[in-house]
Amino acid sequence: MGDPRQAGPIDQGESVRGAYFDAATATPLHPAAREALLGALDDGWADPGKLYTQARRARQLLDAARATFAQVLGVRPDEVTFTGSGTTAVHAAVLGGLAGRRRAGAALVRSAIEHSAVLHAGEQHLRSGGTETTVPVDLLGRVDGDAWAKAVSAPGVALASLISASHEVGTVQPVATAAAACRDSGVPLYVDAAQSLGRMPVPGGWSLLTGSARKWGGPPGVGVLVVRKGTRWVSPYPADDRESGRWPGAPDLPAILAAAASLHAVHETAAVDGERLSALVDRVRAAVAATVPDVEIVGDPVDRLPHIVTFSCLYVDGEALLTALDRRGFAVSSGSACTSSTLQPSHVLAAMGVLTHGNIRLSLHRDSTTEQVDRFLAELPGIVAALRAEVGM
Repeated sequence: MGDPRQAGPIDQGESVRGAYFDAATATPLHPAAREALLGALDDGWADPGKLYTQARRARQLLDAARATFAQVLGVRPDEVTFTGSGTTAVHAAVLGGLAGRRRAGAALVRSAIEHSAVLHAGEQHLRSGGTETTVPVDLLGRVDGDAWAKAVSAPGVALASLISASHEVGTVQPVATAAAACRDSGVPLYVDAAQSLGRMPVPGGWSLLTGSARKWGGPPGVGVLVVRKGTRWVSPYPADDRESGRWPGAPDLPAILAAAASLHAVHETAAVDGERLSALVDRVRAAVAATVPDVEIVGDPVDRLPHIVTFSCLYVDGEALLTALDRRGFAVSSGSACTSSTLQPSHVLAAMGVLTHGNIRLSLHRDSTTEQVDRFLAELPGIVAALRAEVGM
């Protein structure tokens, strides 16, 4: 086998057979989202804040979308706010939750494996004079329950943040247990449910929750922020009349309608899709361990998201492996996040104490097939062997 990174462009046959395995970043647009989006471009373009006929129709559509989200999430419609993205929803949840609890304290408690959006919001909080406590995780990526309970019970904690399931390794977090500890200490819990919504239920007990439409097959540019009644939350943005003052600017109604349609669709088929994808992930976990020497499969093998599998290969550069796989038509992601510009390994993998280089994350979606997975498993050992040979291994 020649140098996999020096291969020419993918030919037409190869591109047709290309396999997109990065649904944890963005899932291909769901047919329900496409249909709703196209219809809304004709029927939902007016400003829902006005009083004329077209605006009233737009308001009806916006209310219907909010009701759909509320039904899927098991909350009240007036607790649902639409934002400009999943990232901005996270920022609003963290910074707004902290601002609403200034009198209680200035401490943020978070797990060591939160999404970078939470980390960046925490950095701003620190620059503003706040404090932060990081709770460790075990080798599987699950937060330490005892350390969590101790951290949230400390004086001056304003908000706790726990991802529902790891976006890098798929491990499901003990949200119910964490929520109980927060409740006992009178601390609101924020849950980043970006990877869970549309795939599996999120246990209750939380005060704030966010999601991102592009993770479940909706369009980019739509995030959802849920603030439960009784939760003290203050918008970190200038006052605005939109979205009950929680989010500034006019809503992108066509995109919101598409997000609602796709969330409803994937929620209806979650059990069947999850079972199929979980079986494919089990197939990958077993085959990679058996055919690729010096490999570490990371994350919980059982209590995990159905669509994510992550593994690390010794003696292989993660970016080189991604590039080689891309040449063969496989779109995957690297949990190592180690680039020539930052040279920083994944904070999630580092917190787990596992390999942070030569790391690959596959995240499947509704259109992922057994044939695509089998082709990946057939070609991976040779690609890894070629890359290792380059460095004399």
